[in-house]
Amino acid sequence: MDVINTIGRRKTAIARIYMKEGSGNIVVNKKDYKEYFPLATLQYVVNQPMEITENVGKFDIKVNLDGGGFKGQAEALRLAISRALVKVDPEYRPALKAKGLLRRDPRMVERKKYGQKKARKKFQFSKR
Repeated sequence: MDVINTIGRRKTAIARIYMKEGSGNIVVNKKDYKEYFPLATLQYVVNQPMEITENVGKFDIKVNLDGGGFKGQAEALRLAISRALVKVDPEYRPALKAKGLLRRDPRMVERKKYGQKKARKKFQFSKR
C-alpha cells in the first residue's frame, strides 16, 4: 500500500494527512498526538474513526494542522482520517457514515456587518 493523502476541515482548521501502513504512530506537526492534544476527550475524537473500523495500531499517520483552535483541529483531523480509511477500504463507509464522521461540519463564524457592533449585535439605539 502506498501513502494515502486526504484533507479535513472544520471552521478555519485544516488537517492534511499522509497515511501508510505501520505501527499506529500519529504525528501532528512533528509532535506525538497525545502531546499535541493533551485532553483525553480530544484524543478520543482523533481515535474515533480507527476504533469504529477496528484499525487501531495498523496505520502511521503524519498530520499537518493549521488554523482554528484545539477542538476544531481535532475534528478536522477526525474527518481526514475517516476519508483516508474509506480510501483504504470502501467497506468502512457505512459504519463511519452512520456515526456521522464523513460529514464536513458546515458551521462557520458569521461575518460582522457594517453599521453594527458585531454579526448580530447592534449599536445602542437612542430614540431621543
